[in-house]
Formats: sequence, C-alpha cells, structure tokens
Amino acid sequence: MAKNQNIDYEKIAQLESFKQLAKKKNSFLWTLTVIFLAAYMLLPVLTSYTKILHQPVIGDITGVWLYAGALFIMTWSLAHLYVGRANKFDKEAKAIISEYEGSVRK
Repeated sequence: MAKNQNIDYEKIAQLESFKQLAKKKNSFLWTLTVIFLAAYMLLPVLTSYTKILHQPVIGDITGVWLYAGALFIMTWSLAHLYVGRANKFDKEAKAIISEYEGSVRK
C-alpha cells in the first residue's frame, strides 16, 4: 500500500473477516482474563475463609505455597499462550489488510 494512500478504517471495520477476527480475539482475551483473575482471586478467598490450603502437603510445605507457585506457572503459561495466539491474530490481520487493499485497487 502506498504511503500517500488514505486508509478507510471504516471500510475495514465493515469487512466480515475483520468482524470475525475481532470477535475471536475478544473472546480469547476475555476467557484468558477470567481464568487469570479467578485463579488469583481464589488464593485469598481460600486462605482467608477456609483451611483447605493451610494443610501440610509435602513435609512442612502447605497448600498455600503450592498454589502460589502454581500461579507463577499459570501466568507464564497464559503469557506463552497469548503470544502464540497473538501471532496468529497478526497473520489474520495482514490477510484482512490484503483483502482491503484488493478491494481498493478495483
């Protein structure tokens, strides 16, 4: 696309492929957000209102330590998953730009 050419973002937003990408991306991001927040908010709830995580699991190590460690693993895993999916979303966005450029040239 030439640098001097104006991009009609409204036209891109009306493309069905863009709408599908936006829906897919929003669904993915909201799902990740809910999982992340639920897991993190569950820790203070379980430690404050129950005794489940206060029990020794391995020697003197309680469930709180294991849960907290698992949160770090979960965070890294979700970040890795996000990067992989973001790369796929970028490829789809490039295809949408190509679709737009093809319709502009006609």
